Amino acid sequence: MICVSIGCESQERMMAEHRRMVQGGARLVELRVDYLRGEVDMERLLANRPGPVIVTCRRQEEGGRFAGEEEARLAMLRAAIEAGADYVDLEEDTARRIARRGATKRIVSYHDFQRTPHELEAMHARLAALDADVVKLCTMANQPADNLRMLRLVRASATPTVGFCMGEIGAPTRLLCGKFGSPWSYASLQDGGSVAPGQFAYQQMKELFRYEEINADTQFYGVIADPVGHSLSPLIHNTAFREMKMNCVYLPIRVAREHLAEFLDTAWELGICGLSVTIPHKEAVIPLLDEVDEAVRGIGAANTVVFASGRRVGRNSDYAAAMGSLEAALGVSFRGKETLAGRTALVLGAGGVGRAITFGLVERGAHVVLCDGEPSRAVRLAEEFRCQAVDWAERHTTAADIVVNCTPIGMYPKVDATPFDKQSFRSSMVAFDAVYNPEETRFIQDARAAGCTCITGVDMFVRQAAMQFKWFTGQEAPAEVMRETMKRAMAAAH
Repeated sequence: MICVSIGCESQERMMAEHRRMVQGGARLVELRVDYLRGEVDMERLLANRPGPVIVTCRRQEEGGRFAGEEEARLAMLRAAIEAGADYVDLEEDTARRIARRGATKRIVSYHDFQRTPHELEAMHARLAALDADVVKLCTMANQPADNLRMLRLVRASATPTVGFCMGEIGAPTRLLCGKFGSPWSYASLQDGGSVAPGQFAYQQMKELFRYEEINADTQFYGVIADPVGHSLSPLIHNTAFREMKMNCVYLPIRVAREHLAEFLDTAWELGICGLSVTIPHKEAVIPLLDEVDEAVRGIGAANTVVFASGRRVGRNSDYAAAMGSLEAALGVSFRGKETLAGRTALVLGAGGVGRAITFGLVERGAHVVLCDGEPSRAVRLAEEFRCQAVDWAERHTTAADIVVNCTPIGMYPKVDATPFDKQSFRSSMVAFDAVYNPEETRFIQDARAAGCTCITGVDMFVRQAAMQFKWFTGQEAPAEVMRETMKRAMAAAH
């Protein structure tokens, strides 16, 4: 179940938002009365309510907004009980001062906005002993192990326990906690309206992540990156799962470079069956895997990890997706190894995507010329793949048949930037941009204007995601649904 946290300064608006959320399907809401300004008429707030409520009045030192006298706060909570609130949220010291009365159930809670304490089990036992119907533990995650400790506690608890970690690192636990037995998780009214760090919006929880359908059999997948908030992978994978009626959820997971090994050690127990891997982890993940495919060995980068029989298997769909996009644009088959013999390909950028595309081009017989804003990266990659490197300033003097942008230049929001001057395009060229947001980058616009054959990052992105989907699930992906979903999302964002 999803509990929607409603924090408004006006009592009238709080009541209106409650009605609106119930009409939208919410089965439980939290009324954050510490947000209200002026005198609170608790009886009126709760009379004729359209659905069950938790009444919470959080002090400032615990992440709330109540700044008055403690006795006034306690009086407000007692008034909520007198008015028949379904639940009241009581901190440990508050629970000792407010006795059970009537049918109102007691949530005894603890919040730590700095860390996840090591003594979680002892803390839980103290809270449960305070006549708790539900224990609530919300702590800040600073590393992946914090998430696992919290969810283990939820799973092992005899008393119903709402437990998850806050912050971007802890955000996945807000979705995973249902699988581990949490009676509900919290959501905000809308994007940007969260009352706690890392909180998802109600519509995201309900429609994108299908939280209320999560059960013990749900399979979880995700994308690991740092940062991760910009990724469209959760949108298109979750849309595909919904289209295919699969009991699967795909999560955005922020993992710092220094926590990568620790995260992989915890992922299987968290219930994660597969991962998309992106910046900055594509190369760093390889030593942490048990097995890699031929493409990963050749490229030196993995963008997919599948957990199978306790083993971590690394794969690379960037390479095959890029070659598939190029094959479709040229109308040729790449089954032969020398398909691009006699063609020169200029690859801009020597990062993870640049490595994958360079590997594919070299394998197919192209003469590859590499350049990067950091010249040493291009030189190292050229030495590795036995191709040519030139200085970034020389990119326009290379007589290329194919130009591939593997840099982030032109990515939203810096949409006016391009890595290649428009006057350097020729109509005989193939222009390939790995940037997918926006689809029509300045690079692609300039190439189209010059009459080039163009390949957008959307085509490559959907192809690689569809391959990952099949590796994850064993089923063919609904690629056109994924493509249309991605295009609609980008159009709405711009």
